[in-house]
Amino acid sequence: MTSYLRHLTLFLAGCTSALAVPAGAVTQSASVNAQVVKPLTLTALQDLNLGTVTLGPGNWSGASVGISQAGVFTCSIKVTCTGAPQAAQFNVTGTNKMVVLISAPDVILVNQNNSSQTLSLVVDSPSQVTLPNAGTQGVNFSVGGSVTLRSTTVGGTYRGTIDVTVNYQ
Repeated sequence: MTSYLRHLTLFLAGCTSALAVPAGAVTQSASVNAQVVKPLTLTALQDLNLGTVTLGPGNWSGASVGISQAGVFTCSIKVTCTGAPQAAQFNVTGTNKMVVLISAPDVILVNQNNSSQTLSLVVDSPSQVTLPNAGTQGVNFSVGGSVTLRSTTVGGTYRGTIDVTVNYQ
């Protein structure tokens, strides 16, 4: 019986070791990418100016005065516009051939003689630009805007600040 127990023990040990063999390991690879870009710089080159607006006679509303980002000036028939209107201009630099997103929210213009009087400047800006190839210093873009006046708009100089933000796409 001793021989039988020895053979049984060896048989069971062999079965146990056969069951304990681990399955073959599997390896899968994934690529790793990292794109390093230059920091963006944004420089204001020119302020937005709507010129001088003279209100026309009578009782009216809805007179629009503005300049587009393309530099097209509009002046409602209810007012007279003089001066040298111009769109704001900015320059953005960064990594060549990258798309840059542009954000410029509307602006509240405050009358410098009476701070309770305001106008809302609806901003007209590009949504994005693509930086050029090597050899040039970034790209210039313009930001325009328009205000809506009424016959009761209080006279004075209205000022505000256009906050332009740029980010890589």
